[in-house]
Amino acid sequence: MKLIRTNAFAFVWGLAEATLFFIVPDVLLSWLALHNYKHALVACLYALSGALLGGGMTWLLGQTDAESGRALFASLPAIHDGMIADVRSQLEISGLTSLFWGPLTGTPYKIYALEAGSLDYGLAIFLLVSIPARLFRFVVVAVFVGMLGRLLAHRLTLGQRQVLLVVCWAGFYSWYFHIMSK
Repeated sequence: MKLIRTNAFAFVWGLAEATLFFIVPDVLLSWLALHNYKHALVACLYALSGALLGGGMTWLLGQTDAESGRALFASLPAIHDGMIADVRSQLEISGLTSLFWGPLTGTPYKIYALEAGSLDYGLAIFLLVSIPARLFRFVVVAVFVGMLGRLLAHRLTLGQRQVLLVVCWAGFYSWYFHIMSK
């Protein structure tokens, strides 16, 4: 039963982050990877499913009312008008392959979904490209943290590894919000 709740939580987190939430599902996936690597990989698929549903909803907003979507997203932490314009430009120049660059630059997936809808990229192709673009990072994070957790298991208790993970994510988001808010 706990695994079902965990996977449901991963789904909801993926959906939330693809729409309005501003903390990536990787936080949950890395936490799970500390405890059970295989469960974390399954949860990656649930987070992906939620992200695809949320991405589809956000794509639809881009099709129907992109300006309201842009204004809404610009009101979220670490998103600004310049970032939104950059994503639109990336999509105009590079097409949907730019979805693969977003995670490397800290640019939220939701902006790509919104602008892909506004630029009239087809929903089916957008979602198909989203699968490897989203899943790759989810799996890399889960694998990395799972491997690191195993390496540290001989030196640190599970509780210490959990605290270390929380400190790492808190440090990352402190840095991220500071840098992206400029």
